[in-house]
Amino acid sequence: MDTAPGQPYLGPMGIDPNILAPEGWHAALAALEWQMDLGVTEITGEDPVDRYALPDSLKPTPAVAKAAPTGPPPLADPVAVARHLAATCDSLDALRQAITGFDLCELKRGAKSTVFADGNPSARVLVLGEAPGRDEDVEGRPFVGRAGQLLDRMFAAIGLSRTSPDPATALYITNVMPWRPPQNRDPSPEEIAMMRPFVERHIELVDPAVIVVMGNTPCQCLLGSKGILRLRGNWAQALGRPVLPMTHPAYLLRNPSAKREAWADLLSLKGRLR
Repeated sequence: MDTAPGQPYLGPMGIDPNILAPEGWHAALAALEWQMDLGVTEITGEDPVDRYALPDSLKPTPAVAKAAPTGPPPLADPVAVARHLAATCDSLDALRQAITGFDLCELKRGAKSTVFADGNPSARVLVLGEAPGRDEDVEGRPFVGRAGQLLDRMFAAIGLSRTSPDPATALYITNVMPWRPPQNRDPSPEEIAMMRPFVERHIELVDPAVIVVMGNTPCQCLLGSKGILRLRGNWAQALGRPVLPMTHPAYLLRNPSAKREAWADLLSLKGRLR
């Protein structure tokens, strides 16, 4: 291979063949040992080296933003979600759909039906119960079991009926909880609180003249207090409307002697409607 004038010939690998020969590398080793004897400890190059500079492996790396936690997102506030959904409902049908689609209450998982309401939406009297029982869960309407049959007879005694087309003599019936609690237990304060926005909106849409709350659960929901045996028969105010607490028909079935007080409450309601 031709080489430039004054330049040594390099082999095919770009290496001087003389170095590859035995005498070549023996000479190179002898030169290295001679430099070590002179005190040379490092090989220096043509370019200056900054001994105070840190190597790349020790240089601080740029700060990297920490990734957000990958755990489950924070749980939604059921009361806030219920309040938002209820506020968007401008009709009873819309409210029914909103309640049916509300999935933040555990009671819904074990219930067969979403029990919304029954009766005449134009009625002057709205009856607010506690929660569906077994019969109500199966049929999908409130107060259809033994307690419901007694309720119908009680209000029929003062001329009111859920089947009446006349608002003056009609009833509209609903519950605080639209789903049956397991084993018919009492709803918890948390369950009552998350359904309260729907109850309030329900009452606003029906706009009754009088509300009858039957049992401790509706008293806690609207009046903020419990103790139905103490509260019954004493008129109160909630949502700008008169409220009459009464004992639940299921209690009357277990305690027939309490029917006398319930009759007095019905007469009080009849007098208020007049």
